Amino acid sequence: MALLKGGEDKDAILAKTSSVVALDRVSFDVDEGEILVVMGLSGSGKSTMLRCINRLVEPTEGSIVVDGTEVTSLSARDLLEFRRSKFGMVFQNFGLFPNRTILDNVAYGLEIQKVGRRERIDKAMRSIEVVGLKGWETKFPNQLSGGMQQRAGLARALAVDADILLMDEAFSALDPLIRREMQEELRQLQQKLHKTIVFVSHDLDEAITLGGRIVLMKDGQIVQSGLPEEILLQPATEYVRRFVEHIDISSVVTVGRLVDRDVPTVVVSQTIAEAREAIARTPSGVAFVLDEADRVIGSIDQATLQQPSRHSPSIAQLMRTGIVCLQAATTLKAALSVLVSEPESVAVVDSDDRLIGSLTTRDALAALAGQPRRNTGETPNEGAAEWSGQSRNSRSTSYAIKPSPGLPLTVPT
Repeated sequence: MALLKGGEDKDAILAKTSSVVALDRVSFDVDEGEILVVMGLSGSGKSTMLRCINRLVEPTEGSIVVDGTEVTSLSARDLLEFRRSKFGMVFQNFGLFPNRTILDNVAYGLEIQKVGRRERIDKAMRSIEVVGLKGWETKFPNQLSGGMQQRAGLARALAVDADILLMDEAFSALDPLIRREMQEELRQLQQKLHKTIVFVSHDLDEAITLGGRIVLMKDGQIVQSGLPEEILLQPATEYVRRFVEHIDISSVVTVGRLVDRDVPTVVVSQTIAEAREAIARTPSGVAFVLDEADRVIGSIDQATLQQPSRHSPSIAQLMRTGIVCLQAATTLKAALSVLVSEPESVAVVDSDDRLIGSLTTRDALAALAGQPRRNTGETPNEGAAEWSGQSRNSRSTSYAIKPSPGLPLTVPT
């Protein structure tokens, strides 16, 4: 620990002491209701980190806080109770008892909590039904396929109704097709149950499919954190760039991440004079027309506003309608056909059709080429090794639940 605090790296400490630094100043928060994917190659420390959260691996030093409880200070007895109430864990090798039926396996966590038999059977059956194994509850693990056994392991974690699911390479032992099915199954379950999930994986495609934030580790340290598109568009280090270089950016990045937010607008209720003044300050001479709820209803250009008229027309009479809009969640690949057919910028809107910004074919091609984005309202990633807090576009913000204090973790070894 003295060497680590003195600035020595992992290799130097191993050479001098024969001790391995498993985790080095790892620190992050997990928001209630989100999926956080911890990634890295073998030996990066991701599984050790996951096991430190519930102290299956005892941290040498640091702090683990869950919902205001300092986990490192709990006695052995209190830790056992805390694990039972807060954590469910899904392992890579399923972890099912071969001599128990699926029902008894799923009910095991409730059994050790001393829940009555009738109640635990009811709860176990509900979890079995949720994961699609109804009708298989009387079978034994060796009578189920690998994917079905993994579903049983997930059902066991769900049966205890824990707040947090810790999933360690949960799908890596499955065949590719079954693995994709389980990933989609987990996404659908998350939409219903809103669990807090920390998911360890070495597969970037899997992390992108699950759709949450990513914490990328190397040699026991965090090298970058953020949403998949943040890591793809702004790799913090050469290692991160090589880690993500095989991914098709256009299938991951959404148009909402690329918009020009400094877009000229006028409100339909404004006067012609006010609209002229607003457009006069813009290089393009074109503005989107919004209604009172910030929804895009048209566009108008400077030339149209300058045309002489005997009447006193309104913006609604002069504006061009039929404006093409893209939802912010649309992937760049899906949006390209729309962008190339539009000579001007395309409006990008949120789920309520309110304007976020504009996007042009040039912006899309620049993103594909890895060039810096413009006027997105975000600063480039400077390559910091740590990240704390929630991305402005984190999917967890869509859950209508009360945020928790988070789960900060700092475990040097």
